[in-house]
Amino acid sequence: MARPSDTKARIQAVARELFVEQGVQNTSLRQISDRLGITKPALYYHFASRDELVSSIIQPLVEDMERFVATRESGDARELLEDYFDMIWRHRDITVMIVREMSMLGYLDLGQRMFDWRRRLITLLLGPDPAPARHIHATVAIGGMSDCSVEYAHLPLDEVKPAAVEAAAAALGL
Repeated sequence: MARPSDTKARIQAVARELFVEQGVQNTSLRQISDRLGITKPALYYHFASRDELVSSIIQPLVEDMERFVATRESGDARELLEDYFDMIWRHRDITVMIVREMSMLGYLDLGQRMFDWRRRLITLLLGPDPAPARHIHATVAIGGMSDCSVEYAHLPLDEVKPAAVEAAAAALGL
């Protein structure tokens, strides 16, 4: 018999897949439990609500980004862009969920957190008080990298990352 943590991880994996395919609001807990071959009450044993399930899927992105922006220091901007792309690539399915359904920004105060993360990344890239034009370039660079992780998620990382990082570096004049 599977340990609860295994079942919980399976529920999250299937839910993530369905949420990406058809959106959070268009995915019922019944569809998730049916695909898993478990009862709906068994699903509720692990997650009290759809909101709890969605939050548990988003939480790893939040934790990784919080850790990323908190532990990085100014330095090699290109290396920062490469590391940032690796991190957002790992969570591209969550980004797809968010882009598909903007109401997802309400989970875990994600909308505000994303603005805070971007401001911190820009400070790491350009220092504390960049000129407005440089700030705009950095915003385009970071946003463009995120867009590439969604738009080209079907391509191999080694094809997308170099082009995305090069475009971001060019936007920053690196």
